[in-house]
Amino acid sequence: MLATIAEVDGGGAVMILDQNRLPHETAFVRLNTLSDAAHAIRVMQVRGAPLIGATAAYGVALGLAEGQSLDLILATLAATRPTAVNLHWALARMERVLEKSALAGRQQLAWEEARAIAREDAAANAAIGQHGLPLLQAIAARQGKINVMTHCNAGWLATVAHGTALAPIYAAHNAGLTVHVWVSETRPRNQGLLTAWELAQAGVPHTLIVDNAAGLLLIQSKVDCVIVGADRIAANGDTANKVGTYLKALAARAHGVPFHVAAPVSTIDFACPDGAHIPIEERDPAELGASSAGMGTAIANPAFDVTPAGLIAGIITERGIIPSYQLATVKP
Repeated sequence: MLATIAEVDGGGAVMILDQNRLPHETAFVRLNTLSDAAHAIRVMQVRGAPLIGATAAYGVALGLAEGQSLDLILATLAATRPTAVNLHWALARMERVLEKSALAGRQQLAWEEARAIAREDAAANAAIGQHGLPLLQAIAARQGKINVMTHCNAGWLATVAHGTALAPIYAAHNAGLTVHVWVSETRPRNQGLLTAWELAQAGVPHTLIVDNAAGLLLIQSKVDCVIVGADRIAANGDTANKVGTYLKALAARAHGVPFHVAAPVSTIDFACPDGAHIPIEERDPAELGASSAGMGTAIANPAFDVTPAGLIAGIITERGIIPSYQLATVKP
């Protein structure tokens, strides 16, 4: 497994795996400045809420090393992407820690706190895998082979390590269970290709499908459970994830297939009461391609949708599987 983010030069810079060039090319990008970190987040060189958060934390350290003011650093990074709450969670954590320190010690403290955020993310995701494993073991005990459906990329590429939605799948595969994954392509950014690339690297059987094939597979009883990641979970359990997730949740409910969300507790936004208050990022229409160029056709490109808590069987966190109506039990 490659590192999605790592310090280089003894903490003077950060290296990221450029996810815009995957799966066709494996390349790394060096982040030397605050601007580099903000750009990496904005253009999706790093993807996935947990990895975005970790990158933002390192971006704070890079900005301080340049001599930028903390207020400017936080504002610059906060403006990159609105929906992924781990970004804002990481920035708030960095701000709390740094404001208590003397100016002279802030730079070193920023690096230390960014390292802690990255280290804790890896540990949390490993725990998510172990807590989600019994769900897949129960399916295997009933019928042998396990067919899991996922959407977007919530594997180790979306985190510092292990992944969220894919963490239980990797745990099941490593435990010797027979698991197969239905991977939706996730247009327009085709992030399902990253999931397929990951699973191929790990030797996990999988099949890439067009997004709208999900309903057909569910009605044909070819899916035993759905596990997706999350970019923001409201206090009531409503969950924002890559656009197209809500349709899978509806189809899963219609056909009696359990639908789970996997995410660290840091993805829960206790200040956000429900899904209606989750900001939805609207991305560049050009991501849909040039098919409508010159036609005068309006284009909408929302990056996320919201799945109501009532459609979610449980949220797999590092503290266990939590029903959406019990999220308050893990509130810090």
